Amino acid sequence: MKKSEIEEYCTKLVTPIIEENSFELVDVEYVKEGADYYLRVYADKEGGINIDDCVLISRALEKKLDDEDKIESAYILEVSSPGLTRPLKKDKDFKRSIGKKVEIKLFTKYKGLKQLEAQLKSYSETDITVDLDGEDLIINRKDISMIRLAFE
Repeated sequence: MKKSEIEEYCTKLVTPIIEENSFELVDVEYVKEGADYYLRVYADKEGGINIDDCVLISRALEKKLDDEDKIESAYILEVSSPGLTRPLKKDKDFKRSIGKKVEIKLFTKYKGLKQLEAQLKSYSETDITVDLDGEDLIINRKDISMIRLAFE
């Protein structure tokens, strides 16, 4: 299975667990770091997710993954909070982050900058608008390699 297929497969397995417990699925990622593969599930809930919530999700998902056994390579399953500096990937992430400071890394320099911190003003399917030192800056979402909440 390809990376995207594994992420989609895991999303399908974990979604009922997330919904049954009134959590929010923030993201699923399958990545290789060094010699190891990691299957990471990021979840949240109103007031913040805790370790017991992560254990509940992890055990239930682990059982489903073991029962179906469709991922060929060995991997480490991690379930956690997206953290204070959560990535913005989906429209709902952008919506909840309007007015907040974000850290942005770009694929190529834009007005001499490859990375910046600015206040998120708005977003659309194709662009985001940020306030950078009192100036509105419109950035195409395709040009963004990473955007997340800035640590304040």
